[in-house]
Amino acid sequence: MKISENWLRTWVNPAIDSETLSDQLTMLGLEVDDLSPAAKPFTGVVVGEVLTVEQHPDADRLRVTTVNIGSDEPLQIVCGAPNVRVGMKAPVATIGAVLPGDFKIKKGKLRGIESQGMLCGASEIDLEDKIDGLLELPADAPVGVNVREYLNLDDHVIDISITPNRGDCFSIRGIAREIAVINQMTAVAPEIKEVAATILDEKKVIVTTEGCPRYLGRVIKNVNTKAPTPEWMERALARSGMRQHSILVDITNYVLMELGQPLHAFDGGKVQGAVHVRQATAAEKLVLLNEQAVELNEKVMVIADDEKALAIAGIMGGLSSSVTDETTEIFLESAFFAPLHIAGRARSFGLHTDASQRYERGVDFELPMLAMHRASQLIAELAGGEFGPITVAEQADVLPKREAIGLKQTQVDQLLGYRVDGEFIADALTRLGCAVTVKAEGQWSIVPPSHRYDMVIYQDLIEEVARIHGYDHIQISLPVIDAKLAKYQDQFEMAQLRQTLVTLGYQEAISFSFADLKLEKQLNPMVNPLALANPISSDLAVMRSTLLSSLIPCVQYNINRQQSRVRFFELGLRFDYQDANNIHDLKQIPTLAMIAVGAKQAESWHAKPQAMDFFDFKGEVEELLAAGRVKVEYARSERVWLHPGQSAEIMVDGQSIGYLGRLHPTLEAELDLGTTWVAELDQKAVLQTYVSNFTELSRFPSVRRDIALLISDKINIGEIQQLITKTGGELLNSNWLFDVYTGQGVEAGKRSLAFALLWQHPSRTLEDAEIKSGMDTIIEVLQNTYQATLRAS
Repeated sequence: MKISENWLRTWVNPAIDSETLSDQLTMLGLEVDDLSPAAKPFTGVVVGEVLTVEQHPDADRLRVTTVNIGSDEPLQIVCGAPNVRVGMKAPVATIGAVLPGDFKIKKGKLRGIESQGMLCGASEIDLEDKIDGLLELPADAPVGVNVREYLNLDDHVIDISITPNRGDCFSIRGIAREIAVINQMTAVAPEIKEVAATILDEKKVIVTTEGCPRYLGRVIKNVNTKAPTPEWMERALARSGMRQHSILVDITNYVLMELGQPLHAFDGGKVQGAVHVRQATAAEKLVLLNEQAVELNEKVMVIADDEKALAIAGIMGGLSSSVTDETTEIFLESAFFAPLHIAGRARSFGLHTDASQRYERGVDFELPMLAMHRASQLIAELAGGEFGPITVAEQADVLPKREAIGLKQTQVDQLLGYRVDGEFIADALTRLGCAVTVKAEGQWSIVPPSHRYDMVIYQDLIEEVARIHGYDHIQISLPVIDAKLAKYQDQFEMAQLRQTLVTLGYQEAISFSFADLKLEKQLNPMVNPLALANPISSDLAVMRSTLLSSLIPCVQYNINRQQSRVRFFELGLRFDYQDANNIHDLKQIPTLAMIAVGAKQAESWHAKPQAMDFFDFKGEVEELLAAGRVKVEYARSERVWLHPGQSAEIMVDGQSIGYLGRLHPTLEAELDLGTTWVAELDQKAVLQTYVSNFTELSRFPSVRRDIALLISDKINIGEIQQLITKTGGELLNSNWLFDVYTGQGVEAGKRSLAFALLWQHPSRTLEDAEIKSGMDTIIEVLQNTYQATLRAS
């Protein structure tokens, strides 16, 4: 929200500069995003009055003028503006003036005629050009006065970021309250006088929805809708980021910015019969002020007459009842709409208005009458009119209630961690508008003001005390530390998991749990993701069944920006829809996902780029598993999105905890990716405590024996190793594959696998016969189980 500093200072004017004022707002929780001058610096520009205008003898588009700036002699100025005329008042840059952009005014000649300055348009003094020509100043502008002073251009525009819980601060009044409290001052509001009814005309108001606890309306006749907006109001609105419209719209916008109460003026002649505040009917249609045609439903609250809907309540008026230059009678609305009946409605129509922004956060329910009086006062002063009585429709039972909140000194001390004087607590809450009653020593009963919806529990009050006392006054103290050491847990921690992945060269990605349905289907055509009822965008429309549907777009984004080597990991939830009859059956599975594209190592002076292969990626996954002491085995993976020959299931105790491998080449081509390596692991399985069992090293020698087997290439190597381990018994210390051969001498459909077998006894030296017996048994079992044969050397 943007506001004029000078407008704010008419309400409360502490003896501090603009920077300090901004700092105070930020420390109050109202972060100032920007503090900028109303106009860039310039000097030497004064109010001038054009005395004479004559045609330039040598230029058709130039005029020779004489201008009074309050000096002894008028200035002769050559001007090309089309709107220059005798009697007008305009800014005059005198000789020596410096305009924005370091443009200096010098004495000179234009087509042979001396010019002693320059008559200025709006853009030349850093204001918005509304006409082609000079900036016309009001007729009562005092000649010779500095234009910066006259137009109040030393003002500053303060851009404040208002948090959702502080809807009360969306106005000059709200910001002034905060500044007054922190500086122990009283905000002085402008004098608001009630405009008495001069006619009896009024419209009946019928409220049939709980979404409108309070509605005020007033008929005003013979209004001059063509009256000009005064310069002071136009300037205040412009510096609040609002454009000038007609006098009635400008007045309602001014009251909105001043008090925080949205108002709306209907053309009274277009309102047929009574005014109804009701819920819309199904498929009811309305054309809004922005000419957008919308179809309403029962969830939308509308303002209507006896025949049709006139406006979406609290959001935007309709075109059919809008005020025009021909309007002479208006119906002025000032209402309190319940936040929950407005929240989300504007967005459902693609709208975001100043009114909805405030109503969604909560407008002071006691404010509509004050705003009605203020708007009536300004209309009477600036546009005239005859005023009917104010019609009030209320539903007292649904108006918000301000319940008392109990607060104790001990609660304040405990939550803040330091002591704030009780008198300060009571005074600060009183200055914030609360009704404070002392119950006992160090105990109070607090009733929050009508504009503070965020004060509900005692912790809210303590937060206010800390805010007003000043965050920079929070005392520094060391925390109390329990010296008892926690029992050691032999567990792989999340931080260690992240650090291991970062050490391997991966960067963490944090993404939504939502995914693109098309990508989900590309990865697994059989999946049927759970669709979101109200997605934030079309490419985030379903709950993801795999983290790959979040990581692949990240990789594509980086590749499209010339990043040839990309490594990401993510720790998050994926959602299993199998056997889910309803939302309560949905399984949320904590998952670790990895994705790698590009060279094995980054290019450098000591390493040439080398494409990553299956074993490189498998090695990185195994480093991660080894860090958590997870003992795994591998099996062939049948997942449709993986390369059938370069992928594997990761098994623990016969159960799959995930997979690793290359994306299917067809999928890589569809997604415009190069060779892409992916892995997904059950996060709980990776972080599970795997107790390390240590045994004493044997003092006796080990014996290695190698065997080479001719065996079908369809058989999983992991299964062969498991069988060797099981058959070898306790004397077989370990075994591993050290050679794979296919080609000449090996028939098609088979391969030669060479295994090393290490035999050792913990307490004695093995006999050759024992080793031979063990080797023979293993070979026999392999022959019987897999029809393996020994390969001759």
